[in-house]
Amino acid sequence: MRSVRMRSGRTVIAGAVAAVLVLGTSGVARAHEIGQTQVTATFSNGRYQLDIVVDPDVLLTKLLVRHGQVPQAAPERTERDQRIAALGSTFVDTVHITLDDVEVPTHFQYIPASALGDFAAAPSLVRLTGDVPPAARTLRLAYGLAMGAYALNLRIGDSPQQTFWIDGPHLSERISLLPPPPATHAAVAWQYLRFGFTHILPNGFDHILFVVGLFLLSLRWRPLLLQISAFTLAHSITLGLTMYGVVSLPPRLVEPMIAVSIVYVAVENLLTTELKPWRVALVFSFGLLHGMGFAGVLRDVGLPRPQFLTALLAFNAGVEAGQLTVIALAFAAVAYWRRNRLLYRRVVVQPASVAISLVGLFWTLQRAIG
Repeated sequence: MRSVRMRSGRTVIAGAVAAVLVLGTSGVARAHEIGQTQVTATFSNGRYQLDIVVDPDVLLTKLLVRHGQVPQAAPERTERDQRIAALGSTFVDTVHITLDDVEVPTHFQYIPASALGDFAAAPSLVRLTGDVPPAARTLRLAYGLAMGAYALNLRIGDSPQQTFWIDGPHLSERISLLPPPPATHAAVAWQYLRFGFTHILPNGFDHILFVVGLFLLSLRWRPLLLQISAFTLAHSITLGLTMYGVVSLPPRLVEPMIAVSIVYVAVENLLTTELKPWRVALVFSFGLLHGMGFAGVLRDVGLPRPQFLTALLAFNAGVEAGQLTVIALAFAAVAYWRRNRLLYRRVVVQPASVAISLVGLFWTLQRAIG
């Protein structure tokens, strides 16, 4: 009995250590890393306009640090917005807009969430505007406050929107300002297939943990296939319905519930070794929430109107390819221990499930309090 308790204690300790490492390497570990920063650039009638979606609380902290000030306790919303507006020059110093390799001046405007019709915490908008030199051909952009890859949605006159991925604060490659030729269905499908895949690997850390939680339950393939099928069907339904505007829930409800789904599957892995009927139903329900999460990111990036359905189906296929890759990698990582049921559960399932549940709980609290 003592030996069993010692092994159980070591399992909890190992899981806790793993969770700490995960949280430590992922910073605040928010969902959907691509999509946190959104930049829309419009070029028309000799003018440009860059709209940058921002989290005002995070933005103020970054600007204060850049300005050489020590951030204090979070101010009241009106004061926060006033301080951001006053630090406009500091923000402009972090953005570099070059047209034909010549940096151009820009005018800063801060638009708080209340002016956008949302009196909640986020998002707010920073708008940068300026003149476009005659016959400008190329754009390069660097946004120094970005922490990861972000989407640049580019509109040139009346041409369809183009989406480019820019790597953090680094100066982008040259982007043509000539009106693009109409995109083919194949080109759109490939673009959104890649986007769907990268939304899971490597950027969808919460979805990765959920899929790994499903994988860990049993050594047999049938329980895994039942769960993955239910999850896939559910998130495909809500992804499509949300993108077509049939259903919608605010992210402040969806994101905490996605984190709760991670906690649930991990905790149940500790309590049972067999697939129960209610788990499939709950996985289906959680899949509905994950589909709304996928749709939130896809809606932020936008879908080309002429190839709306092509882009939607390709994105969903990319998500599925990402999930299957996660399962394949998980299987390869634990193949050695899967030969022995007891060893697999003690060395892999229990520590990993403890770690996943702790990370999921952290996310739940983080997203619930904003």
